[in-house]
Amino acid sequence: MTPFDRFKLAMTRRHFFASTGFSLGATALAGLQAKAAGDKTGLHAALAETHFPGKCKHIIYLHTVGGPAQMDLFDYKPKMVDWYDKDLPDSIRKGQRLTTMTSGQSRFPIAPSKYKFTQQGKCGMWMTELLPYTAKMADDMVFIRSMNTEAINHEPAITYMQTGNQVTGRPCLGAWTSYGLGSLNENLPTFVVMVAKPSNQEQVQAISARLWQSGYLPGEHAAVSFRSAGDPILFINNPPGVSPDVRRTTLDGLNKLNEMNFDELGDPETKTRIAQYEMAYRMQTSVPDLTDLNKESEKVLSMYGPDVKKPGTFANTALLARRLVERGVRFVQVYHNNWDHHGNLTGRMPDQCRDVDQPCWALIQDLKRKGLFDSTLVIWGGEFGRTIYSQGGLSKTNYGRDHHPRCFTMWMAGGGSKGGTIYGETDDFSYNIVKDPVHIRDFHATVLHLMGIDHQRFTYRYQGLDQRLTGVEKANVIKEMIS
Repeated sequence: MTPFDRFKLAMTRRHFFASTGFSLGATALAGLQAKAAGDKTGLHAALAETHFPGKCKHIIYLHTVGGPAQMDLFDYKPKMVDWYDKDLPDSIRKGQRLTTMTSGQSRFPIAPSKYKFTQQGKCGMWMTELLPYTAKMADDMVFIRSMNTEAINHEPAITYMQTGNQVTGRPCLGAWTSYGLGSLNENLPTFVVMVAKPSNQEQVQAISARLWQSGYLPGEHAAVSFRSAGDPILFINNPPGVSPDVRRTTLDGLNKLNEMNFDELGDPETKTRIAQYEMAYRMQTSVPDLTDLNKESEKVLSMYGPDVKKPGTFANTALLARRLVERGVRFVQVYHNNWDHHGNLTGRMPDQCRDVDQPCWALIQDLKRKGLFDSTLVIWGGEFGRTIYSQGGLSKTNYGRDHHPRCFTMWMAGGGSKGGTIYGETDDFSYNIVKDPVHIRDFHATVLHLMGIDHQRFTYRYQGLDQRLTGVEKANVIKEMIS
């Protein structure tokens, strides 16, 4: 083989490697055994079967990046009206550390929510006027009003929420799900991530792709990122002048070379590479079919709202999430930006709520229509909450709110969760938890339990330790949230 031939081979391999959307890692012997037993994907799971029967087969995680203000959405605090522009009492703050955005303020004036709240459903959940569609399905949802975290800044807080640790490099919940449950579809990835573009672009945070990597788990458990513009996945289409037959012939040649490498060296990663290349080839057919929304009825499209056919909108990603789950994808992660309301909250919050309100309702109704609601867990929430005191200027019609890790609200629906449940309480200032706290570790333990996985026995050996999503500190499964 000439040097030029070796260069062409290296570039061809690089192109096919990129087209998979995966980063590759060592595949455990269990993966090869599964393949020998007829696993067409070449992927492997940590568990031959779950620890007990799971209620949840799929997860759709809607992460609202920035930290939604819980007291403006779900944590109704009517007594705060009488506290307008009064200072937050020291007895409530209790010496909590502040971010650099508000640590220099001379005072911390209370900013009551300007929005009206009404009780919804048989459960009687108080909900904001900004979410009229979501309010209609209150009895399908578990509201967790006592989430809490130690992280006070975005990057470590999002990392904590997704991976169970503020330090980067750990596997995210989606990667753990892929590792634990394995694949249901040989033509699509097990774990998919999409970043939805908010309609309000006043402030947009950067979102790190390492949030959906596999960490120390085998590389095939990382997410495949679907894009909102151009090809849905990088290199999914053949380059100009390369026909499907040429690509197939090239791939067959690469596979033969990889088989020779495996026979000579026995490196399990080689088998993984073969499986990834084959997945990339099959995705050339499966992904265009997946993203063709013209096959949906007008009735379904109208459920999601007017933006559903605009690539990259939250409505568009919500419908794609249902289509992915319908085709057997285990975990779909959607990030929706711009919930970081340090100022002009009332100028931006209506846009944010309008982006997600109808699509979230439509997603739940659509899952029910398809018979997928009971087996699909939908999660909605951010990485922390917001302060009851105002950051910057304050008026009765506008204000800002700083980061607040001590309490925030998330919701879940479907997948074995107990609809109509309101769990946890905060004080009159939505500042401290007074009943039933839920730490991130507890949340992760509960989600794993819904999948049929005991978080204490679900481990991966790395650097001499049996690593867990929930770490080494105590984590509780919240049974009250499970149907």
